[in-house]
Amino acid sequence: MSRKEFRTLVSLEDARKALLPFYRREAEQVPLSACYGRVLARDVYSKVDVPGFDRASMDGFAVKAKDTWGADEETPKALKVKGIIHAGETPAVAVEPGTAVEIATGAVMPRGASAVVMVEQTDPAGDVVNVRKPVSPGENVMHTGADVMMGELVLREGTRITSREISVLAAVGLSVVDVCRRPRVGIISTGNEIAPPGAKLSPGQIYDVNAYAVGAGVEENGGVPVYLGIVRDRPEAFRDALLNASKEVDVVLTSGSTSAGASDMMFGTVEGMGRVLVHGIKIKPGKPTIIGEANGRPFIGLPGYPSSALTIFNEVAAPLIRHMAGIRGAEQYRVKAHMAVRTQSEGGREVLQPVGLIRTSDGGLAAYPIEKGSGAVTSLLDADGYVEIGEHTHVLEEGEPVEVTLFSEKIDFPDLLIIGSHCLGIDAITELMARRGYSVRSINVGSMGGLRAIRKGIADVAGVHLLDESGVYNEPFLQGIDGLLVKGYVREQGLILPKGNPQGISGIADLPGRRIVNRTRGSGTRTLFDMELNRLAAAKHVPVGELIESIEGYDVEAKTHSAVASAILSGKADAGLGIRTVADQNGLDFVPLRDEEYDFVVQKSRLDKPAIKAFLEVLRSSELRGMLKKLGYRAQE
Repeated sequence: MSRKEFRTLVSLEDARKALLPFYRREAEQVPLSACYGRVLARDVYSKVDVPGFDRASMDGFAVKAKDTWGADEETPKALKVKGIIHAGETPAVAVEPGTAVEIATGAVMPRGASAVVMVEQTDPAGDVVNVRKPVSPGENVMHTGADVMMGELVLREGTRITSREISVLAAVGLSVVDVCRRPRVGIISTGNEIAPPGAKLSPGQIYDVNAYAVGAGVEENGGVPVYLGIVRDRPEAFRDALLNASKEVDVVLTSGSTSAGASDMMFGTVEGMGRVLVHGIKIKPGKPTIIGEANGRPFIGLPGYPSSALTIFNEVAAPLIRHMAGIRGAEQYRVKAHMAVRTQSEGGREVLQPVGLIRTSDGGLAAYPIEKGSGAVTSLLDADGYVEIGEHTHVLEEGEPVEVTLFSEKIDFPDLLIIGSHCLGIDAITELMARRGYSVRSINVGSMGGLRAIRKGIADVAGVHLLDESGVYNEPFLQGIDGLLVKGYVREQGLILPKGNPQGISGIADLPGRRIVNRTRGSGTRTLFDMELNRLAAAKHVPVGELIESIEGYDVEAKTHSAVASAILSGKADAGLGIRTVADQNGLDFVPLRDEEYDFVVQKSRLDKPAIKAFLEVLRSSELRGMLKKLGYRAQE
């Protein structure tokens, strides 16, 4: 197909407005037992009185109130007991002056009775009961219609049905309930590179993330997800899938094949079956979005990147689904915060910036950006919500007030936030912290990123392994940082190689002419690698830039040691710098370069925080020493 460029980009608000003609809903009847979580389609009026008779609201004795007046502990009133009435029985006796009838809670009041004396305020003695406290007319009695009167409005249209509403519906005698029909939402994944979870991946393939993530979002917003499988990038296949979906469901969602690439055929297909309403939104992430009508059904083509797809789903598709399901309001939760760091935006289009939230010392909230890109599945997992940055805004200054739209009603603040370099030891620490009742969130941004998070007051702890030219780890990098360096453990850094080391690589000097995978800038591993390259360049008397150019893949960055091992296993690289533990876990060869010290920098101002005290205790525990030994690490004294 010829390349289809985006038409005029529209604002997020205009994209939502394009779907307004489809904002409709239908009603259906469901059994009372199946209406939990649904939304009432009509007002509910009671056709009965609740209760439908005068009933006792306490266990005791039904009496004429005036027969008890003057009773007290010293001079009780004696009444003759004429019988007993149980709940569900029709009274066969009446209360006459000077008599009483024993009665159970919920039982029908007998004729002639005007009140109930609680059993705790009486002393039965054979066929007589002594009443020690007077009652007034109507006391401990629920009269006919006192709860709900016939014809009374008990529940309004649009009410979300919970256990409380079900109790009312049952009380007024409804066995079936009119509710808003939940929209059926068809979900189609597109692309030659997509494979279902559980399948063996071929080179270049990825698992279908969006179908199941979007499907869960459909359920969260009141719809019924209908999974329609994966469609390859063939116009006829997509046309058939879209046509079949439009006959089966109320809304059609797809992911992928929306950008302006040559293989993307969605625009033409939708235009041929109906009309394209929006082709491109002036927003990041989510620019390549298509909104249209296909065979009379609303169609939303979500971007392929998971975070972009979920963002556009939440902003565009979710409001439509909620309306069709009868759920009122946006059901979005927002909080006030201030930016923890200065954050730049490219301008020219609106940006929905994922952020994490932390409590500040004054009880407020600080938002720190989660910078992973729209292609990262975990960007939304690490984030608590997002900040909307207007298209004309280029910078959010540190401390600037912002409004954060939350991904869920509750903010799950971790007890301990660790930001820094990736390490398997953090997983062990997290497990031991959990045993002590503390939650931990760890974000991998490299050692330098961890130190920045400490400097800005974002992280409680930073994990670092930075080697100074003097040969000292970590301590020289703490200048200007109000943090306490806590020694962690030693791990072995070196070259991770294919099993059997087929190319006979014995050190850094053998890397020119080979393919490598590097680590991210700012990571301790990258720092070590660059220092080794500088030494090698000096020994060879060549510029370091010339040496780097001879190593293919120097600019290919992996975020974790495990990612380096994966690149070696898949044949994408001949070597990469990492730790021995990961090489051993993946059955790969390893050439050691040096031991490195992985330490922790702790916020000095938070040393009294219970979670940090527990963290320091864990670091020195025998439990952690044992777990580190299994990882091939060595604890530092």
